[in-house]
Amino acid sequence: MARKYSRSASKDVKSAMLRRKRGTLKRGKGGRGGRVKSRKQAIAIGLSEARRKGKKVPRKRSSR
Repeated sequence: MARKYSRSASKDVKSAMLRRKRGTLKRGKGGRGGRVKSRKQAIAIGLSEARRKGKKVPRKRSSR
């Protein structure tokens, strides 16, 4: 069975989680939306960063 997420994508999520813990992870364009407190949001930011770098991450699910 193939991996859905690449190992390097997991590293991006891990780094986002660490930045949230340290209080340096920011939301919004250019980090103008304030600090991120929620765990789910930190994961989402890490995945979107991995996507931007072109790593293997499944596409976002569209809302129904």
